[in-house]
Amino acid sequence: MDFKDLQRILFQLDFKPKKHLGQNFIIDINIIHKIINLSNVTHEDIILEIGPGLGGLTDVLVEKAKKVYAIETDPILSKYLVEKFSNQNNIEIIPGDILKVEIPFHTKVVSNIPYKITGPILETIFFKKNPPQGILTIENSIAVRLFLSQNYKNLSRISIGLNTFMKPISKYVIPRVSFFPIPKIDLALIKLIPKENLDPSLHEQESIKLYLKLIAGVMPYKNKNIVNALHLFFKVNKNNTFTKEKIRNILEQNNLENKKLFNYKIDEFIELNKIFST
Repeated sequence: MDFKDLQRILFQLDFKPKKHLGQNFIIDINIIHKIINLSNVTHEDIILEIGPGLGGLTDVLVEKAKKVYAIETDPILSKYLVEKFSNQNNIEIIPGDILKVEIPFHTKVVSNIPYKITGPILETIFFKKNPPQGILTIENSIAVRLFLSQNYKNLSRISIGLNTFMKPISKYVIPRVSFFPIPKIDLALIKLIPKENLDPSLHEQESIKLYLKLIAGVMPYKNKNIVNALHLFFKVNKNNTFTKEKIRNILEQNNLENKKLFNYKIDEFIELNKIFST
């Protein structure tokens, strides 16, 4: 689907892309091929596509995958997609919000995801035991944060959470002109693969919930020593049982240093969760 095709379809549907839904449709076939090549989609794959729009990427996914589940929140676009793929028996269009619908089993997520809900989508799809692979077009500023570095400014809840369950392995900046309307943000194509040997303490959804609560609670204090960060976290949550002295003693007993929070590694955050959630 090139720009002329897109304009023709939008005219036929009398449809204007909605900014609040992040509706930026891909019009560069070269980028579509790059996404497909990076995805390495085979006839054994069950694909989840979030926000397929007018189906530019979906066209190729249907050709290569065993099954495609395409979740589209816009009723006009979901109706259009149902008609467009009515002769294909390996695709199901699911109308609704990705954060609210029941998500079918899938092995890979290949999507140009809505940018305004990137964090909730990552958490919903990948923060769990046995997550799928992810090949995603996302906002470049978020993509940069997902690749852990020594720059503490890029450390955030989303970077710690994502790297607990997934391993980012590639990032490619995509020109804005590859989409219509042209977005005001820089975009990047990333590939995520599941982490091997996920810590057993994170195999249950309740323990994952507690872990993410801890990460979200201490991350505002990432430039403080971990004792101070944890003390402030417990204070905000009205838990007065953990004094600074008690926290310091617990850390020492578990061979954890009282260093700056941004110097902590993923496995150390997991260990903190084990210690303080029991």
